[in-house]
Amino acid sequence: MTTPITGPALLRGSIRHQRGPVAAAAALFVGHQSCEALVPVLVGVVVDRAIAAGDPVALLGWLAVLGLDFLVLSFSYRWGARRAWLADVRADQRLRLLVADRLLDPRGGAEAGRLPGELATVAVGDAKRVGIVNFAVPLGLAALAAMLVAAVALLRTSVPLGLLILLGTPPLLLVVHFLGVPLQRRSGPEQERAARASGVAADLVDGVRVLKGLGAVPAAVARYRRASRDALGATLGATRVQAGYQGAVLAANGLFLALVALVGGRLAADGQISVGGLVAAVGLAQFLITPLQMLGWVNARVAQGRASAARIAALLATGPAIGDGDPATPTVPARPALAVHDLHHDTLRGVDLDVAAGETVGVVAADPADAAALVACLAREADPARGTITVEGRPLAAHPPRVARTAVLVAAHGADLFSGTLHENVAAAAGNGAVAPAMAAARADQVAEVLPDGADTVLTEQGRSLSGGQRQRVALARALAADAPVLVLHDPTTAIDAVTEVLIADGLAAVRDGRTTLLLATSPALLGVTDRVVLLVDGRVAATGTHAGLLDSDATYRGAVT
Repeated sequence: MTTPITGPALLRGSIRHQRGPVAAAAALFVGHQSCEALVPVLVGVVVDRAIAAGDPVALLGWLAVLGLDFLVLSFSYRWGARRAWLADVRADQRLRLLVADRLLDPRGGAEAGRLPGELATVAVGDAKRVGIVNFAVPLGLAALAAMLVAAVALLRTSVPLGLLILLGTPPLLLVVHFLGVPLQRRSGPEQERAARASGVAADLVDGVRVLKGLGAVPAAVARYRRASRDALGATLGATRVQAGYQGAVLAANGLFLALVALVGGRLAADGQISVGGLVAAVGLAQFLITPLQMLGWVNARVAQGRASAARIAALLATGPAIGDGDPATPTVPARPALAVHDLHHDTLRGVDLDVAAGETVGVVAADPADAAALVACLAREADPARGTITVEGRPLAAHPPRVARTAVLVAAHGADLFSGTLHENVAAAAGNGAVAPAMAAARADQVAEVLPDGADTVLTEQGRSLSGGQRQRVALARALAADAPVLVLHDPTTAIDAVTEVLIADGLAAVRDGRTTLLLATSPALLGVTDRVVLLVDGRVAATGTHAGLLDSDATYRGAVT
């Protein structure tokens, strides 16, 4: 049994996965900080052995040593930063790929309860926050090494000063750690609310035309304003905590360094250390500001990384919506029969439906939720609570999700188009199918005729440069071009005018002649070309017959399609 991934485990795994660059960066950063710590020590030596002694040769020699120290520290930082950033961006990329793989898993499930904008925030913002921990860890190790070098140097200069550093640093680090706890607590909600605001924005942009048509723009704006204010409040709260944290760290550092300088000054006044030793002590006290501030920065990045790692881990640990199926299941023939038996899912209450090989069957649902529930099961977006769907006598769930969706292609209502040309959108699904007949059947060729570059016209994101009816025609052409063994169409012409809808119905009948087709719609034109129609009422099959027959005999059917 696989152990569920957790935030801390994800954070540790991210560092282990980049242990080579992280280790190299840590070694180089340690060299840089150690050489930085030696600068005030070497300056003190220059004062004592060259300037105080009046020895120009010694002065030149020690200045050369000081120059070499600067050369080493410059080289170490430059190459250490390169290795650390490499670890950062590689970890960031790896986490983005993990999130993308989970979201693209054909078994689904990860997107449940999360808006698209929220998922994008996890994949981008949270992955970056976890990745930067790989940069922070080498810096933290270097800061500790610098403090150790400074303590040793101070011990050699004066035992009291060295002990002060050694004994005072651990409590200071403990204070810094506890000061970062509120920041970690605020970081998670901040990202959550920012992701929610991003998701709401993406949702509203996607449905802006519908909102305008309904006159619901003010309500939508108010909804986004509430989400945005919520996100702003969380961000300001986290920022206040971070500002207080940084101020408290600076205050703690300042008090500690003032104590070091005071002790060093008293020792110099008493003659227990030389002038050069005093210069070195004061210089080391000032130098210690950098590693102590660095530790505070590292602690903040780790706190934020832990919160983001928990969000990524929660997404990756989300269970699949459907099963794996059996790869050994035989392939589906070109003209299979489709059968639904005792199907229970959401609003469905025991649906039985048989579609013979090569038959075109219409399904009219008095409640649109019944059609949506049936589509979800046929598309393998969800496994039913009870009942089976079989293709040529074999359970659809026995096929791996990718195979099942190829065998039973569901063209959902409102299917999105992609960036690229109109022709590329249709041809992407063609496989062995022909693009031209599918374009003609869906009257997408008429769409191409009115575009500047015909079928080679580049569409904007999700095809928003087209009208709703034009997008539906292109999406229908794409579904027909796939030439699937079983094609399920869900309300493919709701935004298309009645005259064009009749032409599309005739084209659909011609292209899918002899192919198994299930048509969930309430359009009289489309239902008129089906072999028979099934009426769903209250989640059950209420009537079966031809479109004309049900119009004459069933009032519920007439109310649903007229």
